[in-house]
Amino acid sequence: MADTIKLFVNGVEVEVETGKNLIDAIGAVGIEIPHLCYHPALGADGNCRMCLVGIEDGRPPLVPACKTPAQAGMKVLLDAAHIKKIQRDVMELELINHPTDCPICDQAGECKLQDYYMTYGRPESRMTVPQVQKSKKLDFGCGVVHDQERCVTCGRCVRFCREITKTGELGIINRTDDARVNIFPGRPINNRYALNVVDLCPVGAMTSKDFRFKQRVWFLKKAPGICHGCAKGCNITIEHNREKYQDDIIYRFRPRLNRQVNGYFMCDAGRLSYRQENEGRLLAARLGSQIRPLEDVLAACTREIEQAGKIAILLSPNCSLEQMVAVKALAAKLQASLSGFSTGYIKEGDGDGLLIEDDKAANRAGLALLGIDCSRESFEKAVRDAQLLINFNNDLTRTYSDSELKKLLKDTKVIIAATHDDRLSAMADIAIPVATSSEYAGSLINCHNILQTFAGAVSRNHKPANIGEIAAKLGSPLQSRAEQFAELRKYLSVLKDFEADTVPAEGLKLNESEAANVTA
Repeated sequence: MADTIKLFVNGVEVEVETGKNLIDAIGAVGIEIPHLCYHPALGADGNCRMCLVGIEDGRPPLVPACKTPAQAGMKVLLDAAHIKKIQRDVMELELINHPTDCPICDQAGECKLQDYYMTYGRPESRMTVPQVQKSKKLDFGCGVVHDQERCVTCGRCVRFCREITKTGELGIINRTDDARVNIFPGRPINNRYALNVVDLCPVGAMTSKDFRFKQRVWFLKKAPGICHGCAKGCNITIEHNREKYQDDIIYRFRPRLNRQVNGYFMCDAGRLSYRQENEGRLLAARLGSQIRPLEDVLAACTREIEQAGKIAILLSPNCSLEQMVAVKALAAKLQASLSGFSTGYIKEGDGDGLLIEDDKAANRAGLALLGIDCSRESFEKAVRDAQLLINFNNDLTRTYSDSELKKLLKDTKVIIAATHDDRLSAMADIAIPVATSSEYAGSLINCHNILQTFAGAVSRNHKPANIGEIAAKLGSPLQSRAEQFAELRKYLSVLKDFEADTVPAEGLKLNESEAANVTA
């Protein structure tokens, strides 16, 4: 537990964590100090002056809270008349040339300038000269669109490109009213984390071409989730909306703070992977090319299982731990070979040591934990020997060409439980639609051996079953998530004191002995 100190805020004693600046220390106990340029991941810049606070008996008596460490006995003034005047004056300065067109701004509803205007004084403009005109809809590259007229030159985007990605594409040019954030001539933003500048922007200056004017933010429902784009397991917020009589649609993924996994950021590829949750889905169960009710298709699967002499089962490395144990129990009951072969999910050299990993599977460590064979040789031998292959959403097209797949599967019937209607589901004799990671609850282990849980966020009009439920319907002894989670405790002693819905939001770091068993 961190050391704490006691100080006074507006005459009231509070206990805060030592070693933090005033914004973070006081903010942690629920007292906000307004700020525009400061961000915990970027450090203090001190250029907006919105966070000036009074220090009673201090020298100097006025300090920027972003640059001032909390000290024991300090007497901080936030609601004194001269502090309120500073806040109003800074707001007036920021709004001199800022367009007051909140109803048509893409940031309306999540704009700090808008929030502070409503909270700290609502100053009226005293300007009698026209506002300085600036450029709009500047394409900065990588899906970032900039409206200069709304920029408050806080510098967050500039510091992100210099300090985090270290690519330095952005800068503030000119001075005073002519100051602009811009790219260097002929050098647009070119990094894999560019859209984080949209999240960092406290106003409506940096916008996402992908999300721009697609949905009003106050209509969006927000739910926590885990990105399944690679083995990092970045924490995300899933933002979705169901319009009247329409299906629930995801409009964007945004990074969610987890200091031991991804911090404040996420990569653009993971951010835009929300599209896969909406598009190209397998929506109906099929026998061959015929759409049939799910009950009929499951009955046909049961017949195929009963008639098959040997059965091979293939698992996706993106399945949750609960799904994996359910399928493993099914394989044991059917005396089927079980494989997690998925080398096609690995893109050698694609990782960058920041948030992007070579392994594009979210839960390969789960396969190792459960002792599931992932070798190519054993998988191909099992398929050649089997009369039936049951594929639980493993994308074999990442590893094999169409001709190689047809050759491998030519003497084997295929049942696939898949999220998407693609070449693989088209080849299958039986296709069963299943839920994506945004539609069910589960847990996984990332590349740093941190076990994390996620909950279903999206509820479709025609809700597909998840892989664990399909495995149960095909005969797995583990019929519910509670039973599946109980089975996981046999492999992970760290779970003995937790239920599926009580695992800490930041995840559980596995101890050395447990981590040794899940090194992928």
